[in-house]
Amino acid sequence: MKAFIVNALVTGLMLAGSAMATDMPELAKNHKCILCHSIDKKIVGPAWMDVSRRYKGVTSYTYNNKEYPLEQGLLMKVSKGGPGNWGTMPMIGNDLKSESQDDLKKLVKFILKLSA
Repeated sequence: MKAFIVNALVTGLMLAGSAMATDMPELAKNHKCILCHSIDKKIVGPAWMDVSRRYKGVTSYTYNNKEYPLEQGLLMKVSKGGPGNWGTMPMIGNDLKSESQDDLKKLVKFILKLSA
């Protein structure tokens, strides 16, 4: 009986992890965000859930020593990259064509809503 319960718990955790991984938006896959980020685990960059928690309730973001509204500042960071705010690894810029900026805006909003 004990082995059954342990197996059930392990299976449940594996399914929960799989479900979380499938929740990654297609936009993140298309723009290769998944090479450095996942929703719930640190890869090269922070887990997006950790990013969401860090900025929950925050209204501004400082980028290159200038303060911006939070979403605008994070969009600049994602677009242009910069020094690491989560360790020594810098964020690689994703300075995409203007039509792709809408995709990045959607991803920033998605990330910020994860911990809502």
